[in-house]
Amino acid sequence: AGSCGRFLKGLLEVRIDSGDPEHEAGEILVRGEHVMKGYYKNPTATEDVLDHEGWLRTGDMGTITADGTLFLRGRSKTMILSSSGQNIYPEEIEAKLNNMPFVAESLVVERDGKLVGLVYPDYEAVDRLGITGSDLDEAMENVRRELNTLVAPYEQISRIQLLPNEFEKTPKRSIKRYLYAR
Repeated sequence: AGSCGRFLKGLLEVRIDSGDPEHEAGEILVRGEHVMKGYYKNPTATEDVLDHEGWLRTGDMGTITADGTLFLRGRSKTMILSSSGQNIYPEEIEAKLNNMPFVAESLVVERDGKLVGLVYPDYEAVDRLGITGSDLDEAMENVRRELNTLVAPYEQISRIQLLPNEFEKTPKRSIKRYLYAR
């Protein structure tokens, strides 16, 4: 549960760029026949993602068990390094936050050294239950407290900021995270 499953041995090689790939997340590297040979007429970009042995740097962070079960932890570009040196993967926190009452979608960002949950509320549910202004603020504070019981101490959210509109998205419907990182 919670894993991507196992990779197909013989068709794909997977390794984690980490000193302890079972317990310490690192970048997921893959190599195999199906992995690209490089970017067309762009050797600089190719060198950025492929090493001399043919390992592709995926940009995804993960861990892997001894039996080859792969767990995604987040993207290397979105990882937040806490002041105590802990790696925080906002996607893991967002997955929990998005399953909380009254949360339609969320992003976790760092602001002034603290984690903040940006939330677009489920306004349909809020309206259906007759929740208004200060009641919604109180409900979100309860969500924040509940979330903080589910995450590690260094992953706790200091506050939730409500957004009046949905997050801007790419054509693939992914949130344009960079617009909210400020």
